[in-house]
Amino acid sequence: MTIIQVILTAFVVLIAVYMYVRLRTTLFDLLLILVFAGAGVFFVIFPNTTTRIAHFVGVNRGADMIFYLAILFLLFLVLKLYARIRRLEQQFTELVRDRVEAEVNKK
Repeated sequence: MTIIQVILTAFVVLIAVYMYVRLRTTLFDLLLILVFAGAGVFFVIFPNTTTRIAHFVGVNRGADMIFYLAILFLLFLVLKLYARIRRLEQQFTELVRDRVEAEVNKK
């Protein structure tokens, strides 16, 4: 195992632990964290596996395949955060509207 593999493995494990501590909301979150951390550690320790998988799906290099998947995953996260912000805006609007109606009815 090379030094960079040790560093990357340590970062993947630290990120997984941090996410678990911060998110531990549902079992699905925990499973998702474990799957991504396990895949990350596996691909760090066995980098030739990504190249074989990349060739199987039609990509030349394993690093390119990981980059493409990372872009798709980040796009998914952006859309999920956008949906959450929209939901919070709607809840905030309803809260303000109810409060204004309560104050108007009070007078």
